[in-house]
Amino acid sequence: MASILLLIGSLFVLVAAVGVLRLPDLLMRMHAATKAGPLGAGLLLIAVAVSIPDTSVLARALATFVFLLLTAPIAAHVIARAAYYTGKARLWQRTCVDELADDLQRSSADTDAVQPRPADPALPAD
Repeated sequence: MASILLLIGSLFVLVAAVGVLRLPDLLMRMHAATKAGPLGAGLLLIAVAVSIPDTSVLARALATFVFLLLTAPIAAHVIARAAYYTGKARLWQRTCVDELADDLQRSSADTDAVQPRPADPALPAD
């Protein structure tokens, strides 16, 4: 059972790594890393817990797995949103829907809203 979990977890981590390398923009890369990465790491942790039949190891592995599944998407969302608003996240040219652009236009009408910085021309294009 542990070897099957190790193989499946390794495949998920590999998919996340390939996604980070191959996807065209920051937001898509973060999506790949936060979906497949924690699941793969969690399966690897569960494989270790299954191979070492100790209650404390199992409890720590399950707690870490749940923590990864709960925090990785939230952290990625906050980081991606900050990158978008600061102009550091350039969208792929074939992106069809940009819902945050509407949000930026609405918030620019507010005088208290923080204005996003324009994209840095010194950054390489994705």
